[in-house]
Amino acid sequence: MKAKTAVKKPNIFVRMGRKLKEVFSEIKKVTWPSFGKVIKSTGVVIAVIVVFLIVLTGINYGLNSLLGLISGLGA
Repeated sequence: MKAKTAVKKPNIFVRMGRKLKEVFSEIKKVTWPSFGKVIKSTGVVIAVIVVFLIVLTGINYGLNSLLGLISGLGA
C-alpha cells in the first residue's frame, strides 16, 4: 500500500484572503509621487501632445497641398 502524503490545498476563500493581504502589503511599500510632481508630469505630457498635434497637422496640410498641386485640383 502507498502512503498518501499529499498536502491538501486551503479553500478558495483562504487563498483569496492571503492574496489580498499580500497585495495590500505591497501597496504600502509603494512610494507615491507628490501632488506637485503629478501636476508637473501631466503638464509635460500635455505639452508634448500639443507639439505633436501641431507637427502632424502641419505635415497633413503640406501633403494635402502637394496632392492638390499634383492632381491639378488646386488647393
